[in-house]
Amino acid sequence: MTATDTHCPYCALQCGMTLTPEIPRVRLEPRDFPVNKGGLCAKGFSAADLLDHRDRLLTPLVRKGHGLREASWDEAFDRIVEAIHQAQTTYGRDSVGAFGGGGLTNEKAYALGKFVRVSLRSSSIDYNGRFCMSSAATAANRSLGIDRGLPFPLEDVAGANTVLIVGANPAEAMPPSMQYLEGTRFIVVDPRRTKTAAGAHLHLQPLPGTDLALANGLLHIAIREGYVDADYIERRTTGFEAVAQAVTAYWPGRVERMTGVPEGRLRHVARMLATEGPAMILTARGAEQHSNGTDTAQAYLNLALALGLVGKPFSGYGTITGQGNGQGGREHGQKADQLPGYRKLDDPAAREHVAKVWGIDPDELPGPGRSAYEMLTDDRLKVLLVLASNIAVSAPNSNRIRRQLEKLDFLVVSDIFLSETAELADVVLPAAQWAEEEGTMTNLEGRVLRRKRALPPPPDVRTDLEVLAELSRRLGREESSDPRTVFEELRRASAGGIADYAGITYERIEREDGIFWPCPAEDHPGTPRLFADSFPTPTGKARLLPVVHQDPAEMPDKAFPYVLTTGRNMQHYQSGNQTRRVKALTVALPEPRAEIHPDLARRHGIADGDLVELRSRRGAAVLRARLTDGIRPDTVFAPFHWPGANALTNPALDPHSRMPAFKACAVTITLHKEGTD
Repeated sequence: MTATDTHCPYCALQCGMTLTPEIPRVRLEPRDFPVNKGGLCAKGFSAADLLDHRDRLLTPLVRKGHGLREASWDEAFDRIVEAIHQAQTTYGRDSVGAFGGGGLTNEKAYALGKFVRVSLRSSSIDYNGRFCMSSAATAANRSLGIDRGLPFPLEDVAGANTVLIVGANPAEAMPPSMQYLEGTRFIVVDPRRTKTAAGAHLHLQPLPGTDLALANGLLHIAIREGYVDADYIERRTTGFEAVAQAVTAYWPGRVERMTGVPEGRLRHVARMLATEGPAMILTARGAEQHSNGTDTAQAYLNLALALGLVGKPFSGYGTITGQGNGQGGREHGQKADQLPGYRKLDDPAAREHVAKVWGIDPDELPGPGRSAYEMLTDDRLKVLLVLASNIAVSAPNSNRIRRQLEKLDFLVVSDIFLSETAELADVVLPAAQWAEEEGTMTNLEGRVLRRKRALPPPPDVRTDLEVLAELSRRLGREESSDPRTVFEELRRASAGGIADYAGITYERIEREDGIFWPCPAEDHPGTPRLFADSFPTPTGKARLLPVVHQDPAEMPDKAFPYVLTTGRNMQHYQSGNQTRRVKALTVALPEPRAEIHPDLARRHGIADGDLVELRSRRGAAVLRARLTDGIRPDTVFAPFHWPGANALTNPALDPHSRMPAFKACAVTITLHKEGTD
């Protein structure tokens, strides 16, 4: 049997692995790829269990009454096209839209964006990266001129001496990445004592939603103590004076009262970042999934720039992308306001360039659409196509999202399993899996990788590219379903854009263990490290922007006295549609557990293992309690891999990124009697 080198289907590390088809199972082995260096996590080791899983969708399904029945592809396509025509004739083009996933290959993300804007002529498209990286991306674009999560390879992290990790838990979410922190003195900012925090040199436990105040407080100390790099600020940045004025209000005593982090620890962290370098600052969803997430990311960017870290060897600022293709997925047209190459949809030059590649008039392109939550809750949306996303579980205020999905005239879901979202669909399309198709992915470093086909899909299963091509044909537009052909077009469409893939080919990826974008020509080496000499802004300098702490959109009160924050467990991934079906992972963690401090539990008569009901202004969820002194006494943690947690979360949107406030909402907690509703 032929062995195929490919990549893990889960997180944005995109660890290298080798698949060998054998009877009766596919053999999966880690390989020595630059990112994982021969390591895999439990999810990666068990990824092949998905390929022949008994729950696998093997044929199209169509709605019959309150259930679903098997159907032919022709019947499924006929129903979809009829629904599209009917909705657009009655309600207009924007009544039909699509919602994509951060696990789609670059080719599929590109094809989906093109399908909506060319075949449907609709502006209604967004993807679940809006719920993931949008705040960090917005801050990076406005400050640095470019959004590439890590502007340096992971190997550079190992060269740092001090690393500040804000709102991330890589020891559980990305275990192979922890090898790069060996030998560093890393500091963790997290309201929980996570596995990552347990191994840290220092752990700061702020109240959820106060990370911006903490960052401003660190910058205040850096300025007062003379830690800032005045020469770097003068040569390479603009806006420092306004930021320095803004952070005068964040003296250590006040920041301690706002965040709960002792003043001495604030001073210790500022000193380490400034004097025990090289130093890095890495942020992730814990800091960013708030109604002020963009400004919070900006505050840490301001700190990194003022200390002169960005663009220096083994130093800098980065954001940790979570989803498998969270980076590439936001570069090539899935987002409501973007065209391929990270171009803006409302930019006339961008429209002209991409329209020429697509063979249409620029005026035929729709304008920017609505962000994810806004689109999903807009009654004007009548028909929705969902690819590789389980929004009934993963979206905020999920009870409302479920009601909106049920109100649609027509819902189409393409997936490998019958997810909670697919159960609501009028048509369900069985999709090929990661090991059954070709394509490229872009990992958290900006390294473009090739995911290769190791075995064919089941006989009646199609790739998403084949589905989009056939729907386009039936709507009067010919498109290719061949991944390499689509990628060649993506190269032309991205040429000259921020995310320029023009010089990247399948062959180069194969030879060079991936290529870092931007890569404008085939003789260009790619760009592993950004910002060494300048920033891609009009002035060539990075922008510091003053930001002010605001309380979370929903604060605790007498009715809802505690703060709920959500996050990941090591054994599961995203909405759990895949990992909750893998025996090894479900045995290790069969159900969600709410982490509660013993003092809080005692107040409510809760023992370890009891069922508790968490309730917010939007809904309720019942979880089993896990008592731990590793969480603040005023905070409860719930994982989002199962239905429940997001029934509670607040959809208040960041004004810049339209990111919902997943990480902080007000809840009450009560003991739940087993067997009761």
